[in-house]
Amino acid sequence: MIDSKKTQVSRKEAENAIKTLLLWMGEDTDREGLIDTPQRVIKSYEERFAGYKADPKAILSKKFSETSQYQGMIMLSDITVESHCEHHMSPIIGKAHVAYIPNDQVVGISKIARLVEIFAKRLQLQERMTAQIANTIADNLTPKGVAVLIQAKHHCICHRGIHHRDTIMITSSFLGAFQDDEKLVNQFLNQTKNFK
Repeated sequence: MIDSKKTQVSRKEAENAIKTLLLWMGEDTDREGLIDTPQRVIKSYEERFAGYKADPKAILSKKFSETSQYQGMIMLSDITVESHCEHHMSPIIGKAHVAYIPNDQVVGISKIARLVEIFAKRLQLQERMTAQIANTIADNLTPKGVAVLIQAKHHCICHRGIHHRDTIMITSSFLGAFQDDEKLVNQFLNQTKNFK
C-alpha cells in the first residue's frame, strides 16, 4: 500500500516527467507520434505498477476449511511473473512456483496467482519478491510449510550492460516443513520441472 504521508504526485506532473525524459533523449515532443506518448506511458505504468495499490493480506483473507483434512502439498506452478527491477526499471520476466501444506485452511488457487502478481507489479528485487510471497502466505494462512521458487530473465542483464541474453536468475524460499524435510523439497522441485 502507498504511504499516504508521502508526497503525492499528480498525473499531470508524471506526464510532464515523461515529456522531460523524451526531451532529454533529443526527441521532439510536439511531433505527431509523440504528442500522446506521456499519457500513454503513464497509463501503462498504472497497470505495470498496480501492486502498490493492492493489499496482499486482503487477497488471502477468504479461507476455506472444508478440505476433508487434506494434508498434502498444494502447488500452483508456472505463474507468470512480469515485474521491473528497481535498479534500472527494466523488465523481469519469468515463472513462479508456489506451494504450501495447509493447516486446516486453504485459499482459492487464483488468490495465490494474484498474490504473486501484486508483488510483481512493484519495483522489485527478485530475492525480496520471493521472500515477500512466502512470508505473506506463512503469516496469513499459518500453513505447515511454504515453498516459493522464481525463475526469471532480467532485461537489465539481457539487453544492456554485459548482454547475457540467456541468463536466468533462480531464487527460492522454504519455510516450515519445507526447511526440515528434504523429501518434501525434492517433491516440490520435481513438480516445478514437470510443468515446463
